[in-house]
Amino acid sequence: MSDRLTVSKTYKLYLGGAFPRSESGRTYPVADSKGRFLANAAQGSRKDLREAVVAARGAFGKWSGATAYNRGQVLYRVAELLEGRREQFADEVAAGEGVPAKRAQALVDAAVDRWVWYAGWTDKIATVLGAANPVAGPYFSFSVPEPTGVVGVLAPQRSSLLGLVSVLAPVLAVGATAVVVTSQDRPLPAITLSEVLATSDVPGGVVNLLTGHTAELAPWLAAHADVNALDLTGAPPELRVDLERSAAGTVKRVPRVPSTEPDWTARPDIARLRALVETKTVWHPMGV
Repeated sequence: MSDRLTVSKTYKLYLGGAFPRSESGRTYPVADSKGRFLANAAQGSRKDLREAVVAARGAFGKWSGATAYNRGQVLYRVAELLEGRREQFADEVAAGEGVPAKRAQALVDAAVDRWVWYAGWTDKIATVLGAANPVAGPYFSFSVPEPTGVVGVLAPQRSSLLGLVSVLAPVLAVGATAVVVTSQDRPLPAITLSEVLATSDVPGGVVNLLTGHTAELAPWLAAHADVNALDLTGAPPELRVDLERSAAGTVKRVPRVPSTEPDWTARPDIARLRALVETKTVWHPMGV
């Protein structure tokens, strides 16, 4: 039996491609499904959230301006790195969600497959959601989907990896940038995902991950004027109506989500992609 001491971890936030501590200096303990201590996570603050939005806005131009093919290649690289840390993700999912090892491995495999699925959509979105419009007159008329901007995401509370990937990957696939409030009680897979993103080709600021208390951070995210869309999947049920009203004050897109978390293992569709784009129609005179 080893007498080696365990190295207790205190994780940080992921903002703008870096790993800062919360400006408040606060942390909170993360336990497994049986209540045993796993690590300390940073407890994000309102200022941390503002910094995350600034980083996401700053990264939006470069990410949305990249070619769809390039974004797909970048996202596929993330899937490769996810696959390479499969065992670590499986251990964290098993501990946080209280599922058997084989089930945790299956959920990690599904998360990798889900990421690849959305990576494959980057250069197909314009074809499926765009159109060449029939018009009466000597004009070309095209409708083109464009990313909505900065998307605030309240990550699923129960599904710590597959659910997170299912709400984050479509944001990146359409060319938007993200500010994510992770699962409050099960943040470790999200933290490990941030380490994957930091070592991949995803530019800093495209994804920003905050750990902390969802009920504390959600109202500030909903009210922030520089956030263009809000995913309420992981919002506390008692706060959803207030968050929707707050989001309406700054004319955010708020995709409708079910009152309870969906079955994330179900086959995805393009509903999330459609909800995060805006359609621009261009008219151009025909040449003689």
